[in-house]
Amino acid sequence: MKAIIPVAGIGSRLRPHTHTQPKSLIPVAGKPILAHIIDGLIAVGINEFVFIIGYLGDKIEQYISINYPQIKAYFVVQADGKGTGHAIWLAQDLLRDDEHVFIVFGDTIVKADLERIIASSKSLLGVKKVNDPREFGVAEIDETGLITKLVEKPNIPKSNQALVGIYKICETKQLKQALNYNIEHHIITRGEYQLTDALMRMIDNGVKMYSYNVEAWFDCGKKDILLETNAILLKGEGYTRAKASDYNNTIIIDPVYIGANSKISNSIIGPNVSVGDQVIINYTIIKNSIIGPHSHLENANLENSIIGNDASLKGVSLSLNLGDSTEINFG
Repeated sequence: MKAIIPVAGIGSRLRPHTHTQPKSLIPVAGKPILAHIIDGLIAVGINEFVFIIGYLGDKIEQYISINYPQIKAYFVVQADGKGTGHAIWLAQDLLRDDEHVFIVFGDTIVKADLERIIASSKSLLGVKKVNDPREFGVAEIDETGLITKLVEKPNIPKSNQALVGIYKICETKQLKQALNYNIEHHIITRGEYQLTDALMRMIDNGVKMYSYNVEAWFDCGKKDILLETNAILLKGEGYTRAKASDYNNTIIIDPVYIGANSKISNSIIGPNVSVGDQVIINYTIIKNSIIGPHSHLENANLENSIIGNDASLKGVSLSLNLGDSTEINFG
């Protein structure tokens, strides 16, 4: 089985960070969003990955080659943002008709029984109840869990079950046929070729797809959700807690993750803080924030903040040198 991960999006909702790095490489709870996805799939036995890259795609290729040399990785370029259906269509030559595929969007972290999903002989689409389904693909589901209809961002939703961006597809040949049909006949929704529309065509042609309720879903495309995801993951299992004794005159309020070779002194860190590698922090208070690697913070008081890589902030003097397209709010 191959995993297909579209990571070609520009990530406009996370600017200014996505001016200089792909959205999927923004860190959360100690590692990039993409690493959370790959690690989960490797743990259930997947070792072949197809990455659909675009904007700043060379950085994703570099990250994968350095951090995941053990996987078999393919890279397909989506030069124009024509939608998720177009992204998967571009990868079709890498997919055998008789193999199952696992599709997961590159800005989506989920808590789910991936082993059970992978092992299923049925096509499964991950879903989660949401308060406002109008911003998502929506699944209409019968009492047996069979999906009867899929609609991309409906104006008047008939269901509150949102597609969470994970799909286990057994009928790969039919998926390729549906994608080709939609591309050839220019079937678009909201200006793009949607994967949702291709899956609905498969259903119309008799393919049975079932829903799978995920335990938790983090669509990491917005700052607030990214910070919320960081806090939740830090409270979970598998994260090394920072120790105040490792840092000079510093208070650590759990949960906090601090990367390798970071130097922190005279500061209060936490709760819900993730600090990257080789960061320097002095006389600073930080809570509910993500600090990128190689950053330098002095005399700052940060809350609900995301600081990018290689940023420098000296708060008291208000002398800032944070690089291009940096957003600062002292309000």
